[in-house]
Amino acid sequence: MVGCQNNENNAVKPAAPDIAVATAIQDSVTLYATYPGYLEAKNTVDLVARVPGFQVASNYVAGQPVAKGDTLFIIEPTQYQDAVEQAEAALATCKAELYFAENNYNRMKDVANTNAISEIDYIKSEAAFYQAEAAVMNAEAALRSARTQLSYCYITAPFSGRPNTSKYGDGDYVNASSYMATIYQDNQMYAYFSIDDAQYMKLIQNLKNNRTTLGHDAVKLSFSEQLPHEYKGYIDYVAPNIDLTTGTLRVRIVVDNPFNELKHGMYTTVHMPYTRSEDVIMVRDASIGTDQVGKYLFVVNDSNRVEMRHVEIGELYNDSLRIVYKGLNPGEKYVSLALQKVQEGMLINPVE
Repeated sequence: MVGCQNNENNAVKPAAPDIAVATAIQDSVTLYATYPGYLEAKNTVDLVARVPGFQVASNYVAGQPVAKGDTLFIIEPTQYQDAVEQAEAALATCKAELYFAENNYNRMKDVANTNAISEIDYIKSEAAFYQAEAAVMNAEAALRSARTQLSYCYITAPFSGRPNTSKYGDGDYVNASSYMATIYQDNQMYAYFSIDDAQYMKLIQNLKNNRTTLGHDAVKLSFSEQLPHEYKGYIDYVAPNIDLTTGTLRVRIVVDNPFNELKHGMYTTVHMPYTRSEDVIMVRDASIGTDQVGKYLFVVNDSNRVEMRHVEIGELYNDSLRIVYKGLNPGEKYVSLALQKVQEGMLINPVE
């Protein structure tokens, strides 16, 4: 008898599933165009030996900072120091000869008009004086050259920076013009990227229309892996010409590197602000689906039923939000996760 009873009216309806939803937000945002780029140290110099000899010292730790003027390498200076001392001695001899020649010449001038000496003796004394002067100048030049050669034995840092490793060790023989190391001035970095001429004109026009300037921290940089600190910079150079082979314009960004996280040769993505939009509607980019008609959202109405609504979308903002230009109102709720679990007209229990 129990089995024959009609239980239609007592059937329990399935509960509406819990579905994650979010609320469409409205805000004013600055929009960015992205370009691939790469980093270079502010200054990069190859340190090269200018005299041959054995390396007797290397006075730095590779990768650690050095100050401008620090001696990084010493190439045996003995023979060059000897050459300086020889040049100093030669100069002293020439000065002594000049002293004698000058005094002799002055005495000859004093008695030249008294017919006490012949004219030829006077001319000889004058010539000896000028030759002695020339010899002193030549000896001074030789001494400067010897001192310059000696200075080449001490390879110093041209600016504060970080040198890399050297293939030479103490005791190795170094030829003139041998590459010793490269030093990088990396307290500031340059980020280079290229923009085509059409994009450049659009950028300039948008900045003009929005009365916006690219300030000191206007341009953002991002990397394939997130770094511990955020990096921003400013444009300090725009090429005066379009590269005819690529149709692009080269642009340079200056970025401070106080934590030494940025390295010469790193690839980066440059985020260039190009316009500011007021009161735009934004949703999670991952909540947008695609079908044959275009982009859509599952909007949740006041009765907690799902409505499939096609929307017109715009740029990605802040890596996760997508601007919606048409099809959605601020404050409306939409399904934010698990789009495959819902369908048109479905009753849900929305969970913010």
